[in-house]
Amino acid sequence: MTDYGSLALAGALLAGVTLGMIFFGGLWWTVRRGAVSPTPTRWFLGSLVLRSAIVLTGFYAVGAGQPLLLGMCLLGFVLARAIVMRTTRPRSTVVAKVGLATAGEPPCA
Repeated sequence: MTDYGSLALAGALLAGVTLGMIFFGGLWWTVRRGAVSPTPTRWFLGSLVLRSAIVLTGFYAVGAGQPLLLGMCLLGFVLARAIVMRTTRPRSTVVAKVGLATAGEPPCA
């Protein structure tokens, strides 16, 4: 088994975060653009192909047949999803949740 340096593992994690930001940030951008476009199919299909090609190429390059590096890259990809989900959340959702929490009412009331 190959002994990976911490620099290689950190690089794979950073590459995964970058790939995730490209994929999920691109998805967010596509939904915003495609929703108001007269040709949303072109937006969604084109974006899916482009984002998938970039991410698969990145995973192939980073993984290079090494399961641990591929796993670290995937971990970074999943972390990027959480980051994009948090940063692209609409403001009204955040305000509504805070309003319920401070009012003391249960969310199901």
